[in-house]
Amino acid sequence: MMMLTTAVMAILSYLLGSVPFSIVISRIWKGIDPRDYGSKNAGFANVYRVIGPLPAVIVLVLDIAKGMTAVLLITQIASNSVWLSLIDLKILAGVFVILGHVFPLFAGFKGGKGIAAGLGALLSIIPLEVGLALILFVLIVTITRYVSLGSLSATAFIFLALVFERYYLKYQVPSELILMMFFLTAFIFFNHRSNIKRLLAGTENKFGRKGMNKV
Repeated sequence: MMMLTTAVMAILSYLLGSVPFSIVISRIWKGIDPRDYGSKNAGFANVYRVIGPLPAVIVLVLDIAKGMTAVLLITQIASNSVWLSLIDLKILAGVFVILGHVFPLFAGFKGGKGIAAGLGALLSIIPLEVGLALILFVLIVTITRYVSLGSLSATAFIFLALVFERYYLKYQVPSELILMMFFLTAFIFFNHRSNIKRLLAGTENKFGRKGMNKV
């Protein structure tokens, strides 16, 4: 029964992550699918380029909210009815809401790159580290105008911060949290492999640059 409850919680987290806010907002706002324009990505940065700042902010807030909601809601529902520890339950919800965001059931399994939903999930688990990573993200994007570079740097920072806290500062950081962050970092970098190639080539799209080129 507890295993079944755990599976149900994972599915609920995935389904919540699968809600494609960027596509929904883009269609309401302008009648288009952001995956057909600009960077062809269903993320807030591409919505900003293709449609504008206000819908992009709405998408960002909603995507962050679904990540936070998955962790907080699933934790409240299942904290006393599954065999997992509290931190493991949070990790489970976080992982599956991110998978839903990247491979959304309701959008043909072609979604965003996991940053916004991951941000929301991690804010519910390690708010201090995420807060510092957000500062780093803002600084990098402000200086370079590359959202992808800021996202990759912030993701790597969180992982390195957890490793530093556990093995140097000797904080009680759960090993499963570090393991999750390691795989999440690798997953995020893999999803950004085309961005990394463009960054190295100097052809990456800068934040704020309009891009209505259709596929």
